[in-house]
Amino acid sequence: MSVHVVHPQAVVPVTVDVTFLRMDHPPEGAVRPLPADAVVERLSRPTVPFYRYLYDTVGGEYLWWFRRTVPDARLRDILASPAISIHVLYQGGEPAGFYELERRAGNTVNLSYFGLLPHAVGQGLGRAFLRQAVDTCWAEGCTVLTVNTCTADHPRALPNYLAAGFTTIRRVREEWPVPTGLGLRIPAHLRG
Repeated sequence: MSVHVVHPQAVVPVTVDVTFLRMDHPPEGAVRPLPADAVVERLSRPTVPFYRYLYDTVGGEYLWWFRRTVPDARLRDILASPAISIHVLYQGGEPAGFYELERRAGNTVNLSYFGLLPHAVGQGLGRAFLRQAVDTCWAEGCTVLTVNTCTADHPRALPNYLAAGFTTIRRVREEWPVPTGLGLRIPAHLRG
């Protein structure tokens, strides 16, 4: 069992602009479907190691750090919550991306995490995969769909969310205390 322990003083301040978005109704129009060799599966019982593999690999270039600091026992509880679901994109039998949904009060669903593994970026999967995530939420009866992205994410994240039908609610500048012990590369433009 791995437990990520980071000294609380060993942090680098990182400044990001966070954009909060929402969608109040299902998007109209068809989108290019996923390729024939791609399938999205909802995991019934994701294991902590597999989740960490997805989270760390998808988010490694984009400073996804928070879940890296969560102890395994707590992460296991999060993944077991009926409010949380993990959906994995497989292409040719290999993981190519994932998204995480968090169901909240009032039939609101938050797209907590969304992304592609590095080998799948730039292959034309992003928009179709995002639409699959959006369609899944609306098919399950959500009334509001939310997501946020920031300046640490892939540069196409915000344009893709907007193209998918999300609208911007607000933008906030945040300073994150990113633990240095995680081994993440922090781009110069984000250092506080």
